[in-house]
Amino acid sequence: KGLGQAPLARSLRVLNLSGNRFSEVPPALLQLRGLRSLSLGGNRLHGIPPDIQELHSLEFLYLGGNFITAIPPELAKLPSLRYLVLCDNKIQSIPPQLAQLHSLRSLSLHNNLLTYLPREILNLVHLEELSLRGNPLVVRFVRDLTYNPPSLQELAGRTVKTRNVPYTPSDLPDSLVRYLSLASNCPNPKCGGVYFDSCVRQIKFVDFCGKYRLPLMHYLCSPECSSPFSSASQSSTSQSESDSEDEASVAAHRMQKVLLG
Repeated sequence: KGLGQAPLARSLRVLNLSGNRFSEVPPALLQLRGLRSLSLGGNRLHGIPPDIQELHSLEFLYLGGNFITAIPPELAKLPSLRYLVLCDNKIQSIPPQLAQLHSLRSLSLHNNLLTYLPREILNLVHLEELSLRGNPLVVRFVRDLTYNPPSLQELAGRTVKTRNVPYTPSDLPDSLVRYLSLASNCPNPKCGGVYFDSCVRQIKFVDFCGKYRLPLMHYLCSPECSSPFSSASQSSTSQSESDSEDEASVAAHRMQKVLLG
């Protein structure tokens, strides 16, 4: 427990505790502010503590082969991190904040439970290695995702927002004013709609570094925005038509181009 105050703590740069039985990251390790490399692979970790952000000098973090289910956004506050290994865990999603790791060169996420990647990952312009093999997003792609029809409250909220119905805080209860402030704009440029809780999730394949096609999740306001027979799609540009063709022929040859690690 006193490791952080020991004389060794000031000079320690590399620490390898892989292949043990840690069920959590020992708090004492988070006091080793001079650490540049930390390896805790092959343990029994179920999570990453938010206080990991205190290790500002960390350049290499190895957490592969554990039982980690989620990545805390605080991990993105490691300004020097260049190599992040999270393979062989049970991670289901990547927080968009991870795009703030501007120094990141290598990201290993193979053998997890990822079904999509956040669009923000495209901001990792210095990334040289990205390993995704063994995830559902590589071996199969989400097609028919459940769409829950909007509630009456959401329908009313959409109408207020899309038609610019004027209102003041004195006109509505505070809860409805807050609700209306949570409206998200539909990313379909031909739509112009909004959504609150009810949306359609759709996989889009986007070029990454000129070499790969990444499956990223889009959130649309209604099924009409994603239907190839909708009026929006019929009036779309040739680029949109090209995207539709790409989505229809994802398997086989295109599957091989999606970062297999």
